[in-house]
Amino acid sequence: MPLGNIRVLDLTRLLPGPYCTMLLADFGAEVIKVEDPEVGDYARELDGNGAFFHSLNRNKKSVAIHLKTEQGKEIFLKMAEKADVVVESFRPGVMDRLGVGYDALKRVNPSLIYCAVTGYGQTGPYAGLVGHDINYLSYAGLLHLFGERDKKPFVPPVQIADIGGGALPAAIGIMLALFERERSGKGQFVDISMLDNVISWMQTILPHYFATGVQPKRGELMLAGGKACYEMYETKDGRYLSVGALESKFWAAFCKGIGREDFIPLLDAPLHEQHRLKAEIQTILSEKTLAEWLEIFVDVEACVSPVHTLEEMVKDPQVIARKIIQAMSHSSIGEIKHVAPPIRLSKTPGSLRTPAPKLGEHTGEMLSEIGYSSEQIELLKTEGVIRFPVPKENKTVGG
Repeated sequence: MPLGNIRVLDLTRLLPGPYCTMLLADFGAEVIKVEDPEVGDYARELDGNGAFFHSLNRNKKSVAIHLKTEQGKEIFLKMAEKADVVVESFRPGVMDRLGVGYDALKRVNPSLIYCAVTGYGQTGPYAGLVGHDINYLSYAGLLHLFGERDKKPFVPPVQIADIGGGALPAAIGIMLALFERERSGKGQFVDISMLDNVISWMQTILPHYFATGVQPKRGELMLAGGKACYEMYETKDGRYLSVGALESKFWAAFCKGIGREDFIPLLDAPLHEQHRLKAEIQTILSEKTLAEWLEIFVDVEACVSPVHTLEEMVKDPQVIARKIIQAMSHSSIGEIKHVAPPIRLSKTPGSLRTPAPKLGEHTGEMLSEIGYSSEQIELLKTEGVIRFPVPKENKTVGG
């Protein structure tokens, strides 16, 4: 597999970091979760059944080490000697205070790639602030633009900053650093700020603002409620039809489909006319059910789609054909469904291989590899420095 010779030490929890390392693990990297022996990754218990944890931590191993002890720090430094990548998501300075920050690790392994995923980055007045997805979107100015005109902003149902601003840029940054290491033999620090990366997403908004100085308003952006050709409309049966007819040919096809060719010249009409258009289109689409409109547009290239529920999505023929939802067998709870690796490589594709690990499942294996005897391992376990193995089978998905 593409990353089959890469070892990653993953100290992250919850969503951004684990999503990043999941991508690496899916393509062959040996990802070792370094978890606290008492609680581990908080995601193990977040939703009551471990499904969230299991989804993000497939194909990984778990080593449970108490990093606040001298013995735990020593173990981690030995592990870092043989690692290619370390990923962490603590606030700046936490790893340094533990004695296992980038400066300490690069002394034992100069070729190490160290990636820190934080809300605001390693520098600046906000570097030490706490935050979550909603806070990063707020500072970026993006949350202000979510929602309808003259109404309060709404919270998006997916974590844009966590994944788009944190996990994906982190994976890209790690890949770039590994690629550069092939030439220089040296590692480097990868500083991922979720705020920085969310701001970089606004490519349809910020260039116009920089050029004109005009502050966009909620519900008036071209691709966020400003144009009738790019909107969701309710049908007779309370369902929704999404229309993305931005280009003139698609708009013309849509207007013909609803029997209003007189709307065709109004594609780029002023904002007040767009609102009138939307009201008229809504009245028309309310006359038929979703199924009836889909039948009308079945062979029409108008960028018209049903707004699916999750149940409909997993049964959609396109989703089934692409095998994006796949099942994996778990020894204690049976079949678990996963979202398959979405990046498709023709020669070396990613794959689902092993379920998420139990807390500390691979501690003994790892310590043996770096030179600890079975007696030393048992003593460290007794002293509470490590957890190995999990005392008993846990019937929740997370183990």
